[in-house]
Amino acid sequence: MVGQTDGSPGRQGSGGAPAPGAGARPGPGPGPLGIPPFLLKTLITAFIGGTAYLLTNITDQPEVWKLTASIFLGGASLIIQYMIDFERRLGGVESTLTEHNAEMTRLVARGFARINEVTELFGLVDRSALPPDGVTRLVRSATQVGSSAPAIMQAFAREEISRLTTLMENLNQKLVDYEGEDHDWIVSLTHCAALTIDATSTSVDRDFWPSELGQRYLRAQRDAVKERQVRIRRLFLVETPEQNTHELQQFCDNQQSLGIEARVLALSELSPIARMDETNDFIVFDESLSYEIGFDLRGVNTKTIMDLRADRVAKRVQRFRALWEAGE
Repeated sequence: MVGQTDGSPGRQGSGGAPAPGAGARPGPGPGPLGIPPFLLKTLITAFIGGTAYLLTNITDQPEVWKLTASIFLGGASLIIQYMIDFERRLGGVESTLTEHNAEMTRLVARGFARINEVTELFGLVDRSALPPDGVTRLVRSATQVGSSAPAIMQAFAREEISRLTTLMENLNQKLVDYEGEDHDWIVSLTHCAALTIDATSTSVDRDFWPSELGQRYLRAQRDAVKERQVRIRRLFLVETPEQNTHELQQFCDNQQSLGIEARVLALSELSPIARMDETNDFIVFDESLSYEIGFDLRGVNTKTIMDLRADRVAKRVQRFRALWEAGE
């Protein structure tokens, strides 16, 4: 584990290299008067020994007692000084060990918390319907966008990860919306369809089919019909029978040649009750997901919606069946 960079003894400095004197507590500094500790202890010992000698000399004791008393008291004072110093240093070591143990406890707890989080995430990946290899590839690729990359590349990667995260969260909520016209979802959903694709098409879509996105969409539908036997039905909606022009019939013929069932419905010929229900552009994939386009008053695509709510999808399926039966 990497040491902290708070400058305390025994820890690494800001550059990652051991600080000078790391691993050992610094020696005692100068005394109160600027005298080195060893010299101060010697002076105190000499002072106490000399004082004892003078006192015994005043009492007119034998020379041997004078020397014994002065040496004993001086030595005792020296031992007491070293014991006091030892106790002070021992207290400092205990304080340092306590702080170090607390820090190690925090680091270990944080490490185990991260391990538990990673283990939980991998467990969720293994239990999900998504392929684990794809998720791990995504994570590994995202971490490889190095700090040496251009700033715009890092910003773009963050934006895409945020967008993908929002998409996954909204899918869990069974409702996804996208501001503006989508260029990827419709083709991807067509590649994923396994049973049916039921779609309506209004006059707003006339310029869509010759476009690059429209051609990709049609190729994906052709492959779905031929390779996976997906049944695709498209209902072209017009206001009046007069709008069922030769151009529209050509659209129908072109799509039928791709294996797509196509019909035209004039809304004016619907019964008043049938016209009361909502009629707009939508596509139902496998009767499980409704893909819808929102338009403004100018006929511009303003919003794309993927709706997975069962009641909403069931209404779309029922509405398409009713319109399909009324078409020709």
